[in-house]
Amino acid sequence: MALGYNTITFNPDKCDGCGDCMRACSQAKAGTDDPVHSRIQILANETPSTGEQQSPIEMAMCRQCGDPKCVSNCPAAALSKDLSSGTIDWDSSKCVNCLLCTVGCAFGGITYNVEVGHVTKCDTCDGNPACVKVCPHGALEYNTSGSVYTRIGDKEDLFVPGLSACQGCNSELLIRHTLRNVGSNVVVATPPGCIPGMGTVGYNGKTGTKVPVFHPLLTNTASMLAGIKKQYNRVGRDVTMLALAGDGGVGDVGFQSLSGAAERNEQQLFMCVDNEGYMNTGMQSSGSTPAGSWTSTTPVGKEMQGKRTDAKNMARIMMMHNCEYVATASLSFMDDYYDKLDKALAASKRGFAYLHVYAPCPTGWRFPAAETIEVCRKQVESNFVTLWEFTPDQGLQFTRSVDKPAPLADYLKQIGKYRHLNQDQIDHLQRRVDNQVKSLKAFEQTSAVS
Repeated sequence: MALGYNTITFNPDKCDGCGDCMRACSQAKAGTDDPVHSRIQILANETPSTGEQQSPIEMAMCRQCGDPKCVSNCPAAALSKDLSSGTIDWDSSKCVNCLLCTVGCAFGGITYNVEVGHVTKCDTCDGNPACVKVCPHGALEYNTSGSVYTRIGDKEDLFVPGLSACQGCNSELLIRHTLRNVGSNVVVATPPGCIPGMGTVGYNGKTGTKVPVFHPLLTNTASMLAGIKKQYNRVGRDVTMLALAGDGGVGDVGFQSLSGAAERNEQQLFMCVDNEGYMNTGMQSSGSTPAGSWTSTTPVGKEMQGKRTDAKNMARIMMMHNCEYVATASLSFMDDYYDKLDKALAASKRGFAYLHVYAPCPTGWRFPAAETIEVCRKQVESNFVTLWEFTPDQGLQFTRSVDKPAPLADYLKQIGKYRHLNQDQIDHLQRRVDNQVKSLKAFEQTSAVS
């Protein structure tokens, strides 16, 4: 696997052109508010007829390219790629001011500053970019997901290639990353659902997983893992117990054994891969299916307009069991996921850990396979999904801000199973989201006080 690096990312939909980022950059690099010294520049979109400034559509900023043309264009070797940090460094002692680097950059990331008499470019402020910290709308983010890929790049993929997952399947991405990080000293339980259906069951007597895996009933996953763990403890072996279960095997028929194992504080990591329904057997509704959703058992027609009841919040239910660790996660925020996976693995050595991962399903939700991660991202940005973690000592803490969410309607219109929703149904879902956030904030404040 190739090296990955942390980068500054720009979301033009959130930018209002305030210029705070440029002022912060100028202050950090030159001690002045003069935007001429800013190493990032907002490129405004103006209406041709009136010259009126519209929403900014792009930002000129160094992308710290993997194959930087500014470096290859430099005849004096004044620019070089730092393989440890990923930034492109500029050496003033070698620069001859030929400006060929500016010709090579297609992003306007390196420019000539007439005030100082040489080129300037972003260096990410040594991993703590000033521009990101002052952006009031979250249009700029310091994306640290790249370090995740570097960290796991040399680890073996414990899920074999050539599986039968649907195109764009979020669950396959999840299980590959999870097993890379967990390692081979593990026993995996996969009750009936998409994960065993895609390949852990295997073909012609062979499994798709390179570690011990078994397929319990929907009703007894947690209790079977508990028994296996006790046997390993009896013989003196420290082996991780990992469940990869769908929302049906967690919140519906699997809940009794899950709740019992959590109450007994069994040593295991139970992961819910929530695709909001029984997708493997025909896209039927589950307890995790949100209100208004089309499924094969909650159709859209004259008598019914999708599911009539709200989804249960399994992560909150598990928090009430006072588990060693409970968290929610999304694969659109990989650094957050890996951080929580590490904490959950450590907690499973002491007792019960629960990780709820939201997994949009292109087939069952009716959206293009190429948009899976974008759907994941919009879930979080609209607060339809909130990212938080809980421990008995620290209480509940958000790991991503729930303030200033994107409109829920922007998320809903991307999903085919919601395209029939009328305004009353959309308003109901918005109230549901707002109430969930309000309730979680109350838990967070209680935790802070205690």
